[in-house]
Amino acid sequence: MQAEKLVEKLKQLPPERVAEVEDFIDFLTQRDERRLTQAAMQMSEHSFRRVWDNEEDAVYDEL
Repeated sequence: MQAEKLVEKLKQLPPERVAEVEDFIDFLTQRDERRLTQAAMQMSEHSFRRVWDNEEDAVYDEL
């Protein structure tokens, strides 16, 4: 859908519905950001494993 068509549809909605659409867009944006963050964490986990899993720092595992 082209942006112009979407804007026209938004203009036809009452203000409370526009607020709902905005909330939904914010939700989608946050969900995508969370997915990116989780993917980055998973990718870095292997690299940090040597740092996290060592005898010197074993005491911190119990916190």
